[in-house]
Amino acid sequence: MTAPLRLGTRGSALAMAQSGQIAEALTAATGRPVELVEVVTAGDRSSAPVHRLGVGVFVSALRDALTAGTIDFAVHSYKDLPTAAAPGLHIAAVPQRQDPRDALVARDGRTLAELPPGARVGTGALRRIAQLHALGMQLEVTPIRGNVDTRLGRVLGPDADLDAVVLARAGLNRLGRADVITETLDPMLMLPAPAQGALAVECRVDDQDLVELLAVLDHAPSRAAVTAERALLATLEAGCSAPVAAYGELAEGETGEEIYLRGAVISPDGTRDLRLSRTGTPADAAEIGKALAAELLELGADSILGQEGHAGPGTQQFGSTE
Repeated sequence: MTAPLRLGTRGSALAMAQSGQIAEALTAATGRPVELVEVVTAGDRSSAPVHRLGVGVFVSALRDALTAGTIDFAVHSYKDLPTAAAPGLHIAAVPQRQDPRDALVARDGRTLAELPPGARVGTGALRRIAQLHALGMQLEVTPIRGNVDTRLGRVLGPDADLDAVVLARAGLNRLGRADVITETLDPMLMLPAPAQGALAVECRVDDQDLVELLAVLDHAPSRAAVTAERALLATLEAGCSAPVAAYGELAEGETGEEIYLRGAVISPDGTRDLRLSRTGTPADAAEIGKALAAELLELGADSILGQEGHAGPGTQQFGSTE
């Protein structure tokens, strides 16, 4: 009997859920059994803001386990990965992306527009903090950290102390909690993080048999969109917790399939908000992202990114989870 493939995953409910879904999909497609191996990362052990821990805090332990051979492959939330490639490792598949948009969970079923001035809205991402301030709704944006259930408890639990929280819709979908969403936020209001909703399936580059096996999970349109978004992020030389947003969509153009990429850099207090878009072919995904980033830099994005550690009065940047 073929030995099960060892899939490394963080131990959070969301990480286990998405890794379990990948394991099931791989077994269904190839017949190979897969077992989950929990790996504790520095981000899981610390309650400190992620910008103080460094880029890749949720993935370095998984990559160490891959390199050491204690696991065969790993599943990451793609938006948590550093933009620089990891030596000896390969992203073998980008499965079909979940809905990348952000979601509001508010008391009494309210939408964002129905929140009154002074409403307390919790979020963990500086990108979301910046965009909420940019709306000019006089919301009290409160930094929060913790897993999905912890964050939802701040609004829906018996000791709720917030009026709303903003989370990634993909994470709520994967946990079967989409029923709590009171509004899925239009990207015109809240542009997602680069690669939000996407997973990265990673293995050792020299394990060619596994590289080929995992390729069955790859979804080319999702990979193209994520490639464009992350090329923008890399060109801006910004980390995964910076106030940078990007969303690539594939659509049929006049001469075939096109990527429509939107990118934004927003100051933490919301007073400066640079947004641009660009189109091109999926084959040129990386170049589209680089070109859009260059245009944002020409408009002064670097000066905004230089103040990313200062999220304004009463705000602080906290970590990335779906």
